[in-house]
Amino acid sequence: MNILKKVLVIRFSSIGDIVLTSPILRCLKKQHPEIEIHYLTKSSFRFIVEQNEYVSKVHTIDNDIDEVLPQLKAEEFNFVVDLHHNLRTWRLKQKLKTASKAFPKLNFEKFMLTTFKRRKMPDIHVVDRYFEAVASLGVENDKEGLDYFLPVNVILPSDIEHIKDYVAVAIGAQFATKKMPVNKLIALIQKIDSTVLLLGGPTDIEAGKQIAEKCTNGINLCGRMHLNESALVIKNAKKVITHDTGLMHIAAAFKKPIISIWGNTVPELGMYPYLPSDRALFTIHQVELPCRPCSKIGHQKCPKGHFKCMELQDLEEIAAATNR
Repeated sequence: MNILKKVLVIRFSSIGDIVLTSPILRCLKKQHPEIEIHYLTKSSFRFIVEQNEYVSKVHTIDNDIDEVLPQLKAEEFNFVVDLHHNLRTWRLKQKLKTASKAFPKLNFEKFMLTTFKRRKMPDIHVVDRYFEAVASLGVENDKEGLDYFLPVNVILPSDIEHIKDYVAVAIGAQFATKKMPVNKLIALIQKIDSTVLLLGGPTDIEAGKQIAEKCTNGINLCGRMHLNESALVIKNAKKVITHDTGLMHIAAAFKKPIISIWGNTVPELGMYPYLPSDRALFTIHQVELPCRPCSKIGHQKCPKGHFKCMELQDLEEIAAATNR
């Protein structure tokens, strides 16, 4: 292969998946300091990557690769690292006509696990599978975990900046079957000895309000802050309780102790907190059921109607992991 000068890394979405690509960027740059790393993602996720000190330039799309194709062709990349690996990235690589490598997505193994509960998935975190896309470049995993770079101007709202020694609880998730019901969250937070800051997006405002009304130690921040402000709350927390969602991976990037609660998805899919140098920093809380996992991403309601994967969570065990 010719001397590397410019490499394009592709991951279109979503928050957690993009954060999980950060070790690739760090190791690629540190082990090949002479190269420029460019990153292609969706416009709505640009802010996750643009602060990364290992990335020289961010390219974005809204809907289609044709929006940015002339710009990418003009860059004359030596290599494309495909960390999304779908039809859209295949089309892009065909048009760029340069050397490339994708990671093993294991869609068949995921299908067998979610549909027939056949355990064909290898015990390999998705980050380690990402590294297969740069192995031919001689890039190795430094096992230093994830990165998340905050803008220097991010600050906390004035009414909470004085709060110390708190637990952050990320109550949201993209799909309802990844989220603990409000009544269960209330019962859990009432068992926690510390102040609790509730994190979530606009769709979690009402749930956060209900929890804060019932929990004297709860403060509702849902819908009030940009993701980077929520990330700062997580960075300053003593512990983080979270579902299988993007904030879990941001917490892992800050090396926070994580209490990780799983509903319809399972850690076997390879997306558990990535803390390779200290696995003891996180605990996994899940209910073993014959219907799990029912999806690799989630549903808006339980396909079986009982939602036992969250309704049967051991709140005493989760609270004990938080309080100790």
